[in-house]
Amino acid sequence: MKKSDEMIFHTLLKNNDIEIPVAEYLFAKELKRKFRFDYCYPEKKIAIEIEGGVWINGRHNRPSGFIKDIEKYNIACLLGYRILRFTIQDLKKISTYLTIKEVLK
Repeated sequence: MKKSDEMIFHTLLKNNDIEIPVAEYLFAKELKRKFRFDYCYPEKKIAIEIEGGVWINGRHNRPSGFIKDIEKYNIACLLGYRILRFTIQDLKKISTYLTIKEVLK
């Protein structure tokens, strides 16, 4: 994610009274995996993934990236995480922050 998008995300989180999550959170250490969430509230086991490259055949849309994401998300679910997935465009929508706020309750 670009720094400018990250700044928008952090600003809108703060403006909506939402705590800034941990960035690049390594969540499957006990399985000796290096999977990371884009953002995470570890104590609540809530992850936020920002899916980039949606319109440009980015990593998440190519077969190998898609398959790795499936494995990552399934392992996260087995470890008890809830995963919120958004696009870069979603970061500018109030509905995104209402969703995050509701899940954090």
